[in-house]
Amino acid sequence: MLGKLGDWVIWFGPYSPAQLVVIGGGAVLLINTFAWWSWLGPVPVVLWLVAAWAVRGAKIGGISPSTAVLGLVQLLSQPQSGRIAGRAARDVRPTLLTGSFVIEPPRAVAAPAPARAVSGGVASARLSGSATGLSQLLGGAGRPVASSVGGS
Repeated sequence: MLGKLGDWVIWFGPYSPAQLVVIGGGAVLLINTFAWWSWLGPVPVVLWLVAAWAVRGAKIGGISPSTAVLGLVQLLSQPQSGRIAGRAARDVRPTLLTGSFVIEPPRAVAAPAPARAVSGGVASARLSGSATGLSQLLGGAGRPVASSVGGS
């Protein structure tokens, strides 16, 4: 708000920045176009004063018009790609990627070793299907697990 300039008090003040723009711009416009509106009498001057009064609390999206205009100017002055860390964002220059690859035929998988017959009280038929991949990796394929089958 502006109400004093040094020791001089502005008439009917204080004024907001938006009111000062309307008053100043309207005065220039009315003076330069006097030949067009002079036949209307005081109507354009009254409309100018009403417009200055109307913008005293104007808000655009909840902010003052001067802040809104400043934001619009900043938006229009931004680079289209935006900013990263305060600098204009640029696309990375394209580079040619070269390379090769080889397609090999799949390797043959070795067939599992047949189960060995085990003497003792454990049937060999039971062991032939029970050898798991884990027991083959551990080297115990076909070996029975100690159990108390048949009592003793």
